[in-house]
Amino acid sequence: MKNEEPKIRELVEKEVAFVSFTGNHIANTRGLTRLYEKLYQLYQWAVPRGLISPETVFLSAYQDDPETTLSDELTLECCMSIPPDIQVDGEIQKKVLPGGKYAVMHAELTGPQEYGTAWNAVLEWIEENNYDVDMSRPSYEVYLNNPEEHPEKHHIVDICMSVTES
Repeated sequence: MKNEEPKIRELVEKEVAFVSFTGNHIANTRGLTRLYEKLYQLYQWAVPRGLISPETVFLSAYQDDPETTLSDELTLECCMSIPPDIQVDGEIQKKVLPGGKYAVMHAELTGPQEYGTAWNAVLEWIEENNYDVDMSRPSYEVYLNNPEEHPEKHHIVDICMSVTES
């Protein structure tokens, strides 16, 4: 894993289409398979509508604290940015993700097994720099590449954890 030191950034709100996922996605092969199925479902919905462009942002929005929520009840949303006038249907929903103050760490991960380590690095930095995690807003993984297109299959992401000052 290669990562930069986190920085505090003010993120803007984003209009997104999303598919909700509830279940254990942390170090759980079956849960990860279901999660990837949800991401693919969102992608299949977007392609025929012409919604995929270089400006499209794909991300996961984490709604729960894994320290206080049972692993099988963790909720996240597989999201993609969309223009405000887009209509959704079926399992695809639409909402505005809140902006605000976030600790943002840019990372290049060698594979899915390093996501937990990356999140822990952000948490440690938050504690060391006198911030608190703000659970009133979701935290995000912003996907900056398609790992299948990377020569070494690396995942390039921004880990964005919602914070307040201590």
